[in-house]
Amino acid sequence: MTSPHRGSRRLVLIAIAIAAAGGLVATTPAVAMPIHHRHMMSGGKHALVSTGGDDGDTGESDSIAEGADQRAEERQSPGIVAPGAYGAAWASMQNLQRTGGEWQQATKLPYNSDDARYRDYNSNSTAGMGLVTGRTAAVVADANGNVYAGTAGGGVWRSSSNGGKWKSISDQLSAQATGALALDAKGRLWLGTGEANTNADAYLGSGVYMLADPAHGRFSPRTRIGGDELQSTSIHALRFSGDKVYAATTEGLWSHSTTHLGGPWTLEFAPSPDYLPGHPLANDPNAAYENIVSDIAFDPADPSRVVVAAGWRSGGTYNGYYTKVGGSWQLLTSMGDLPTDAGDVGTVTFAPSADHQRYYAVVQSPNSLAAGGGLGGIYVSKSGSPFGPWTLVADKAKLAGSGSVLDNPGGQSWYDESLTVDPANHDHVYAGLEEVFESADGGATWTTPGPYWNFPLACWSIDPLSQSGTCPQTTHPDQHGLAVGSYKGQSYVFAANDGGVYRRPVDGAANSLGHATDWTSLNDGTIDSLQYYSVGVGKEPTGKGVVVTGGLQDNGQSVLRGYGSKSVDTVMGSNFGGDGGMTLVDPTNGCNEAQEYVYLEINVTQDCAANNGLGAPTTFDVPPPDNANSAARFIAPFSADIKNPNTWVAGGQHVWIQNQGFAIRSSSAWTSAFDLGAGHTATAVASSGGKVYAGWCGPCNSQGFTHGLAVGNADGTGWSQLTLPANLPNRYISDVKIDPANSAHVYMTFSGFSRDWNEGPGAGIGHVFESHDSGATWTDISANLPDVPVDSLAVTSTGGLLVGTDLGAVYRAPGRSKWKAIGELPAVSVDQITVGPDGRVYAATHGRGIYSMPLAELCDNGQ
Repeated sequence: MTSPHRGSRRLVLIAIAIAAAGGLVATTPAVAMPIHHRHMMSGGKHALVSTGGDDGDTGESDSIAEGADQRAEERQSPGIVAPGAYGAAWASMQNLQRTGGEWQQATKLPYNSDDARYRDYNSNSTAGMGLVTGRTAAVVADANGNVYAGTAGGGVWRSSSNGGKWKSISDQLSAQATGALALDAKGRLWLGTGEANTNADAYLGSGVYMLADPAHGRFSPRTRIGGDELQSTSIHALRFSGDKVYAATTEGLWSHSTTHLGGPWTLEFAPSPDYLPGHPLANDPNAAYENIVSDIAFDPADPSRVVVAAGWRSGGTYNGYYTKVGGSWQLLTSMGDLPTDAGDVGTVTFAPSADHQRYYAVVQSPNSLAAGGGLGGIYVSKSGSPFGPWTLVADKAKLAGSGSVLDNPGGQSWYDESLTVDPANHDHVYAGLEEVFESADGGATWTTPGPYWNFPLACWSIDPLSQSGTCPQTTHPDQHGLAVGSYKGQSYVFAANDGGVYRRPVDGAANSLGHATDWTSLNDGTIDSLQYYSVGVGKEPTGKGVVVTGGLQDNGQSVLRGYGSKSVDTVMGSNFGGDGGMTLVDPTNGCNEAQEYVYLEINVTQDCAANNGLGAPTTFDVPPPDNANSAARFIAPFSADIKNPNTWVAGGQHVWIQNQGFAIRSSSAWTSAFDLGAGHTATAVASSGGKVYAGWCGPCNSQGFTHGLAVGNADGTGWSQLTLPANLPNRYISDVKIDPANSAHVYMTFSGFSRDWNEGPGAGIGHVFESHDSGATWTDISANLPDVPVDSLAVTSTGGLLVGTDLGAVYRAPGRSKWKAIGELPAVSVDQITVGPDGRVYAATHGRGIYSMPLAELCDNGQ
């Protein structure tokens, strides 16, 4: 999903053989190449070798965990957000007046991660994933070709043709993050909102919804089951037993009748109830980790006997398996091979067979995670009972020898973990970790039909003429859901992962390595759930339209050329690999691009990183030094001076400056203008005419959260830490923007929620503030802006303000004080908003791609 741990970066010498046109092979000299073990792409430079050791995937797992903490910090600090905050904010957003204009979804077209136009060594092209979209957290399928995909931030989508030709069916909901999907015996579709992967960009939910006719209907607020009990939680699983549905959530195990749909949910079990909302320890900084239930299993011989798997991925005294005995919940201490010690029970996923003869489980181990692993194992209960006895059928060593291309399979099993059993054969099971694994004999032997990528395989080639050598297509890494459905008499397995949804026949074909030869990507462009952190827009060098690009969660950097013209691309390509972070684009030439991987790992190109025959580099790795010493945030800020575009500012612990613009070729070009202080790290930077503002936090979590704003000059002179006035909230500074006409006139935005929802010290009131004296004093201009985390801000040439929030975008016209919602968007985070050189507003959403709208259409109608 993300980068490796920053300490895992190392230099190796590799020789790369390049297949040239005409079948001739040219070999470049051995060069020193930084191997990042970049996710998605090992090395980020098409590395042909692993960096070695047994930590192949450990660093990535560490990084995901760190990124998860940071994105949550932005919205939670300085305290804990109370349940109902997002629901109230969504209601307020719906009550805002709206601007004119309609959004156009710019990125609703196929996105080819293997695009032969971008065979640069920094891209993921030839990895074998093909068409991709954003992370899909859950998938279910029926016997009639209906497939339902629940995305991480873009809602639920339906296909009536066994995958593809998708339609969104949840746009009306106040939460677009999916935690679980389930079909009950009546064919009704149940949706649990709130993604439960505990990753960097997961969002909480608004409860559980049910569609009686999912093949034709759409979710609406009226389809919610129960009241507010499950609002602001994340749901790991929905399971059915008798006439009840059970929800395994981050706040315990809950149940509801499936026949009488009115009334509230019932709390069945919480291992640490004092930490639940409304209880004595609800505001404890650790409250979110104390009542996590990952799954529940039922004894088919007696459905009243249940096994509940509870526990935080990194361990806790309550971690373990529970059952109800005589009216009280007790820990199970004997489960056969299945460990019951708290340190060996983390995230757990159960899967029963259709004939009730088998139960399978995949278990993540906190002890293993702490030691650099992660997977506890895959287990089977051949009695068909979740009480066992359980037998270990796979550990990381066994899976590594099954055709995996990883050193440490399951290193991220707390993040990517799924199971499904073939309904026609209880010994045929699919397991999803980073890769897709399959056993046809109840776990005795395993293959890897969905390897992580093709780069280390002998069949791989970067040659544009061979497309990707002879390797078959694989799935995107990081599996979150598996399901079996059928269509026209044929059974298929569906894999939901960080790149969308893939399909193959249940009894599919594979090569001699056990890698499937029949995966089909279902990400045909009709489903746009791409998760952007950023967007950049510049004029197309050909003079036709603009180049639109942006950094994505686990899907690199997308590039769309010719947008707004008749020669617009019909397929987007990927010209940088791994996670994409912030983006900087030359507005006069959109092929001058700088893309942040993570932790300020900045790459630049001056030709869109387009394929040049692979004879010379087209991109250059130029991170500031904070990238190497763990001092920058996961998604760290960098920008260009609005008057001197060759002057760039980047923020970690230091405020870094370089003056070569896109011509930069070496990290040595960066100089430190100011040290923000030990433990402080930049969250927002802006510069105009050499005057620089840098917002920071540190500590950045609720345990002692502090923030600040430093101001100085790009040449290193005149720096000071401002004394922020008491009317500013003590929350995360998400953006700083400067008035192009006056560098003393500056705007600053804040994430998180105001004190009505956050009781942390100094949470305060307001999200958008304005200063006319270089930050000495500030005025709250939030006015009627809903109380919702603000992520980004842009200033128009006439002084209008565009703001991106966790629930859409708003606009304040020049000379006005009130905010209006910009058009109609689903409840999705706008991580960055900007105005392109074509006069259009661009909104990079974290779950529904990039939208655009002419700025002129945001007319002020005088209301």
